[in-house]
Amino acid sequence: MLKSYFKSTLRNIAKSKLHSLINITGLSVGMAVALLITLWIWDELSFDTYHEKYDRIAQVIENSAHNNEVHTSKVIPWPLEAALRKDYPNDFKYIVMSSFTDQHVLSASGKNVLFSGNFIGEDAPEMLSLKMEKGQRNALQDASSILISSSVAKALFGDTEPVNQLIQMDNKAIFKVAGVYEDLPVNTTFHKVAFMAPWKFFAGNKDWIGRDPNDWNDNSLFLYVQLSDNADRQKVSEKIKNTKQQNGPPDAKQQSALFLHPMGQWHLYSKFENGVNVGGGIEYVWLFGIIGVFVLLLACINFMNLSTARSEKRAKEVGVRKAIGSLRSQLVTLFFFESVCMAFTALVFALFVVFISLPAFNVLASKKIAIPWDNPILWVWVIGFTLVTGGLSGIYPALYLSSFKPVKALKGTFKAGKLATTPRKVLVTVQFAISVLLIICTIVVFKQIQFAKDRSVGYSRNGLINIEASTGDLHSHFEAIKDELLQNGAIVSMAESSSPTYGINNNRDDVEWKEKDPSQKYTFGSIRTTAEYGKTIGWKVAQGRDFNLQMPTDSDAVIINEAALKYMNLEDPIGHILQFRKRSNTIIGVVKDMVMSSPYEPAKPTLYYLGGRGFDNVIIRINPAASTHESIAKIEKLCKAYAPAVPFSFSFVDQEYQKKFSTEEQIGNLATVFAILAIFISCIGLFGMTSFMAEQRIKEIGVRKVLGASVLDVWALLSKEFVVLVCLSFFIAMPGAYYFMDTWLQHYTYKTELAWWIFAATGIGTLLISLITVSFQSIKAALANPVKSLRTE
Repeated sequence: MLKSYFKSTLRNIAKSKLHSLINITGLSVGMAVALLITLWIWDELSFDTYHEKYDRIAQVIENSAHNNEVHTSKVIPWPLEAALRKDYPNDFKYIVMSSFTDQHVLSASGKNVLFSGNFIGEDAPEMLSLKMEKGQRNALQDASSILISSSVAKALFGDTEPVNQLIQMDNKAIFKVAGVYEDLPVNTTFHKVAFMAPWKFFAGNKDWIGRDPNDWNDNSLFLYVQLSDNADRQKVSEKIKNTKQQNGPPDAKQQSALFLHPMGQWHLYSKFENGVNVGGGIEYVWLFGIIGVFVLLLACINFMNLSTARSEKRAKEVGVRKAIGSLRSQLVTLFFFESVCMAFTALVFALFVVFISLPAFNVLASKKIAIPWDNPILWVWVIGFTLVTGGLSGIYPALYLSSFKPVKALKGTFKAGKLATTPRKVLVTVQFAISVLLIICTIVVFKQIQFAKDRSVGYSRNGLINIEASTGDLHSHFEAIKDELLQNGAIVSMAESSSPTYGINNNRDDVEWKEKDPSQKYTFGSIRTTAEYGKTIGWKVAQGRDFNLQMPTDSDAVIINEAALKYMNLEDPIGHILQFRKRSNTIIGVVKDMVMSSPYEPAKPTLYYLGGRGFDNVIIRINPAASTHESIAKIEKLCKAYAPAVPFSFSFVDQEYQKKFSTEEQIGNLATVFAILAIFISCIGLFGMTSFMAEQRIKEIGVRKVLGASVLDVWALLSKEFVVLVCLSFFIAMPGAYYFMDTWLQHYTYKTELAWWIFAATGIGTLLISLITVSFQSIKAALANPVKSLRTE
């Protein structure tokens, strides 16, 4: 029986080469899109599963009430670790303190390289189940040891044995390599951690910590835990909720609640609003999952339409089979078998498309996805997916074609009739409605990105560069470097800061002022600078003045932004006293808000003040009258002269600012590709339908031409039906697109409008594309010789 079905399928494909090609092309493109999206979703869902105990690992996070709003912060005060160890010893297997993942200069064997890493607790390698290539996981118990990744070992030591070698960090501390671990994969939170240095060393060296280990107000560190095997996360989270209030000083107790955020949710459920988790990346997983289903559905609709459109040609075949005893169930099985064979043929092409397009897809999505060819789960899923696709594509044609009456079919009196075309019209309308929906969504995403990019940032990014000062060398020679660069004309200004202009690295909630509501907790961005900071970045002073080197009192001065002014509700801020840093600080100026964090959110209330220990960033304004390339070369030369052990590395501030849009741009780019493929699939289906209609009505067209019909008349005859369907699909898709995108835009404080031209442009563009598709076959049929058409049987 199967052999007979297989022969019938081959004969049918050979008999209708064009329609078979269109069917297979549509299915293969739809399946390729679905497979790519599946690989992307799998990569997202498997984030952090590299760590064996990821389901037991969590991060301690704080909810705190600020000015009648609840804010969620991942950074915690240092004393919290000791409090958790003391009060809940049976609930945690590991409690791990960690610094930020920062770049440091690692020097060994005459080489100096920049790598990112953490100072982290001794249990971290075990908690994160590092795969050790050499050495032991417990090496961080020794305050003089360090664990390095395979990449660091290769960069510093090449083929030399790295274990027991010495590494100097930032031209200061020296560590012994106690182990080498496998590079962490990209789809892990810690993938940038190329080395792990001992927390014991960090905690015991004042030059490194730069903070008071007993300060409950200084939220600047991370705390990770692994729950005990018998501990319930929800119950433990409830237990530790009031730990800060119970152990901290009075000013640290105000409306603070701790909780555990599980590792399994770090990536896809990272967004909090008013203290409640509202999702995050999971929204995009759902979005692309739905897009994948839609695109595959478009391909299946093509198959259904073209199969049922050819119903009159297969009517006699059905009649003969029924006349010689075939049951309807056998015919249904035959047509299902044909569609499944088509689906498996399309699968071969789809896998090829996925294979050759995956590198470009990885670039577009900023991923490193590989096809797991040796994974049996993949093949089980692919085969099941293909069977479902084939079954979905063939269900309507199988039921429709097998329902023909044999007598009418054999007499040649069978006609599909107008009602038979209704389902096809519905399916075409659904196809283009989905395509229109995707196009509108894509345009809105890019319009929102451009809207945020056009927002005033409050300072001048052009010609501004940032150098991360991983060692103290640049700080020690700051004045000498600045003077020489000013003299040679490479720069116009230069400053130091604890944060780059495109981010705020530190916060503080110990700020007091006379009018402060004691029942509320307030958190401010905290940025230490040198006096030239404002001049260098070009901020705009709204009230008061900038810092002045000639005024000694500015060592206790503070400048606030307009967001902080509004936050504190001060009418006349100049001369006001703020208490923080265990001293009084006088407000000397108010600057316009600057976009330093998310460009989609309001500016954060921020304090700028002078002094403190070494700075982490050197900010330079390049001379606009000089060559940028030559100026960078002069800066590099001087930096290498004064800090020879530090690899020269810099970033343009405008480029770093553009990175803030990377997630939205990736989503927009992927959506664009999928929207183009959706309209392509819809159009090839339209092409197939038009070609079949032209073939079916060839004699009618011949008669009309003989009677005087023009090419335009014939084109209108074949096109008008599809034009009506495309217009109908637009009006169906428009309300849904408006609702979905309006809901999406509500996630942003600064958001674009849903302008009328987006819908108009989409409708007109879709109509033109469909007309071009239909016109090719319509005009070809209209130009055919009517004599030849009328002679054709």
